[in-house]
Amino acid sequence: ARLLVRLRDTFAPGGLLFHGQGKWYPGESLPRWAKACYWRKDGQPLWEDPALIADESTDYGYGRPEARRLAEALADELGVGGRWLMPAYEDVIYHAWRERRLPSNVDPLRSNLRDPEERARLARVFEQGLGEAVGWVLPLEPAASSGQRWRSGPWFLRDDVLWLVPGDSPIGLRLPLDSLPWVAEKDYPWIHPRDTMAPTAPLPAPRLLRQHAPESGLASEPDSDAAKAGEAEPQRPSQGESATGIVRTALCVEPRNGRLHVFLPPVRELESYLWLLASVEAAAARVGLPVILEGAPPPHDTRLGVLKVTPDPGVIEVNLHPAASWDDLVRNTTALYEEARLTRLGTEKFMMDGRHVGTGGGNHIVIGGPTPADSPLLRRPDLLRSLVGYWQNHPSLSYLFSSLFIGPTSQHPRIDEARDDAVHELELAFQQTPSADERCPPWLVDRIFRNVLVDATGNTHRAEFSIDKLYSPDGPGGRLGLLELRSFEMPPHARMSLVQQLLMRALIARFWDRPYRTAPVRWGTGLHDRFMLPHFVRQDFNDVIGELREHGYPIDPAWFDPHFEFRFPFIGETNRLGMHIELRTALEPWHVMGEEPGAGGTVRYVDSSLERLQVKISGLIAQRYTVLCNGRRLPLQPTGTVGDFVAGVRYRAWQPSSCLHPTIPVSTPLVFDLVDTWNGRCIAGCTSHVMHPGGRNYTTFPVNAFEAESRRLARFFPHGHTPGAVALRPEERNPDFPFTLDLRRLPLT
Repeated sequence: ARLLVRLRDTFAPGGLLFHGQGKWYPGESLPRWAKACYWRKDGQPLWEDPALIADESTDYGYGRPEARRLAEALADELGVGGRWLMPAYEDVIYHAWRERRLPSNVDPLRSNLRDPEERARLARVFEQGLGEAVGWVLPLEPAASSGQRWRSGPWFLRDDVLWLVPGDSPIGLRLPLDSLPWVAEKDYPWIHPRDTMAPTAPLPAPRLLRQHAPESGLASEPDSDAAKAGEAEPQRPSQGESATGIVRTALCVEPRNGRLHVFLPPVRELESYLWLLASVEAAAARVGLPVILEGAPPPHDTRLGVLKVTPDPGVIEVNLHPAASWDDLVRNTTALYEEARLTRLGTEKFMMDGRHVGTGGGNHIVIGGPTPADSPLLRRPDLLRSLVGYWQNHPSLSYLFSSLFIGPTSQHPRIDEARDDAVHELELAFQQTPSADERCPPWLVDRIFRNVLVDATGNTHRAEFSIDKLYSPDGPGGRLGLLELRSFEMPPHARMSLVQQLLMRALIARFWDRPYRTAPVRWGTGLHDRFMLPHFVRQDFNDVIGELREHGYPIDPAWFDPHFEFRFPFIGETNRLGMHIELRTALEPWHVMGEEPGAGGTVRYVDSSLERLQVKISGLIAQRYTVLCNGRRLPLQPTGTVGDFVAGVRYRAWQPSSCLHPTIPVSTPLVFDLVDTWNGRCIAGCTSHVMHPGGRNYTTFPVNAFEAESRRLARFFPHGHTPGAVALRPEERNPDFPFTLDLRRLPLT
C-alpha cells in the first residue's frame, strides 16, 4: 500500500486508490488482493481530497453507526434516498449449524479447528453477534431516463431479510443475488462493455460531477411529496413472471477492521462511474469519514490512466502505465526503481550458494498504442511477423534477458521448444500475414497467430509472445491492441531495464521501415546445446547489434555487458603456460516432473538439480593439450579464433527428493584438468564446488552482496588438479548435443 501511495504521488496526483481482488491460484482459499491507482489523462482530478481515502494500516474505530451514517449520506448524494437501503446480516442458520458441529467442550470464540481461516471466521462472526448488521446495501444502477442519473428499488427476498453468503470476502461479493426474483435470460439486464474501438468524447469536468441531478435529494423517501402523491410502488413479481424491473447491482458500505469500505457496483459507461465517485467523495466529506474503495473497478477506457500493484508468488508485481515517449519511459522506469527502494523493496536476490539472480518477477514489455485503433500491431500485422521471425532466428533474444526457468514448460517458452513441427506451422502463418501496404481488418492478425503463439498446452498467455490482449474474440476486454513480450526478467538496476526497452524500440523502428522476411531457422537440439553457452549467446547477440547499427541505430554492445555478467556469472579462472581457462555459469532448461500428491490436489515439481557451466580455454595447442572434467574429455569446439575453444558441462548439482533420474548421484565437485597428451600428465587445473567446499551447509541466505561474493569465491579453487599420470579415455561426443558433456551419462570404456 505504501508503494502504491508513493507511485500515485509521483505519477498521478489527484488519482484514485482502489482495492480489488486479483488472481485466484489453485490451492488458495481466497483470491489475492489487487491495488490500483486510476487517474484522468486530461489532467483533471479523479478524487480531489486524498484525506478522504483511508489508510488501510490504521484502525479508525469505525463501526455500524458510522457505516449507516455514510450509507444514508450516499443515498442522498446519489438522489435515490434511503428508502431501499437494507442492513445485511450473516446467515444465522448456517452459523448455528456450524456451531452445533463443534465439539461440546470447545468455545466457538476460541475453537481449535484445524483450518485457521475457518477458526478465525467463526470467532469473528460470533464476536460481532449474529443479530447485528454487518453492513448496508443499496440497490443501485444507472437510470435509463435522461433526467435521472441513478435508480434504486426493493429486493424482494423470501423473508425480506438480506442474509449474506457465508465467507470472508467483502459483503458486495457475498450478496444473495440468486435469491432475487427470477428473470428470463432474454430479459436479464446484462452489462455489456463498450467497444474499445468506438470513439470517445471528453470527460465531464469535476465541477459538473459535483452537481446534484435534478431528481436528487430524498424524493423517494416514504413520507416524501412524491410518495404522498400516490407514486406507483414496485410490486413483488407473481409466480413464474419474469421480473424485468428489479435492480440487480448494489452499492455496499461495510465497517471492517475499524475502517469503512465502500463496494462500488459495475457500470458500463465511464461517465456513470465518475458520477458515482463524485457522490462517494461528497458523502464522505459530508460525514467527515475517510473510506476505502473496493468492488468493481472503472470500466476500461483510454481516457483513464492506471497502474496496478498485485502479489505474485514471491514478488510484488507492478504494472506501469504506458509511456508515449522515450523521456516518459525513462521517467517511469527510474521512478519505479527509486520508489521501490524507498519502500524497502528490492529488485535482486541472492541464492544460498551466493549466486546473484533476479527476483523471479517478469519485466514484461508491452507494445501497443494510445488506443486500440492506433496499435501498430493492428495497423501493420507484418510488424508482429517481423518480431516473431527475428526472435526465432536469434535465440539470444529469448535467453539473455530471461529468468532462470527456461524451456518448453517455462513461463515464456519459444515456439520451437515444445513441438518439432511448430516452425512449419509458423511458416504457414507468415504466408497468411498481409504485407505492409495491404489493408486488413483488426481481427485478422489474431486469427492468424492465436493458435500458433501458444505453449505446449495451448495456453496463449504463457507464451514468449502473448497476444491475449491484442484482438481477442472473447470480448472488448481482450481487444486492446497489445502485445506482451514475456521473456524479460526484472534486472537489478533501472538502466539495465532501460537498455532492454531501448533495444525493443530500435527493433520495432527497424521492422516498421524494413519488414523482416528471412525464413525461420530450424535449430533442433542445438537450441538447448549451443545457445545454452554464454559464448554463443554473445556471438548471436552481437549479430543483432551489428544489424541494428547497419540500419542506422548506433547501439553500443558495451551497454549490455552488465546483462551478460548478470546472466552468466563468472566462476573462476586459471592460467598455465600461456593457456587460460575460464569457467562461467551457463543456462539449463529444467524439466517438469510427473504429477504427485500435494496440498490441495496434485503438484508437479521442477527438477532444478541440473546445472550447466561453460569452459572456455584460450591459447590451447589442440594437437598436444586437452581438458578433462572429472576424468572425462570435454567436447571442445573452436570459436573461430585460433587457440580458443569452448565446451559445456551438464551435471547434477544436488539430490532432491523428486527429480529426473533419481538414481544418478551428484557429480560435484567438478575437477578440471589441463592434460599434456604427449606426456600423459596433468599440468594444471582447477576445482569448482556447488556449495561450501568443507561440506558446511548454509542455513540462511546471504544478507548482502559482500556475503554472497564470499560464498561464490569460496566455491572455486585455481588448483586441485589430478596428480600423476592420466589415462585418457576416448573422446565423448553426443551427436544430439555435440557442445556439451553430460556427466550423468556413463563414460565410454
